[in-house]
Amino acid sequence: MNAEERSEFMADIAAAIRELAAQSTLSDDEQRWVRMAIKREAQISEFRKAIIEKTLGGLMWAAIVGVGYFVLDFLKSHGFRP
Repeated sequence: MNAEERSEFMADIAAAIRELAAQSTLSDDEQRWVRMAIKREAQISEFRKAIIEKTLGGLMWAAIVGVGYFVLDFLKSHGFRP
């Protein structure tokens, strides 16, 4: 393969790639739908993260109150009068 054939071959490949790229582009409606789907997934992810954070915070407060109750009960049973 000489230089002329090589450059012609590369031009053919570039044309084929451009043709495939032109065929695979999305319409405006499809692009808008894809953007909305990506945005929705991000919102769902943020919502799940918020739920997890709030649940863990509530569990931590419940644990603190529970430990405090047990400490208070222990102190009352050993003579402490509040």
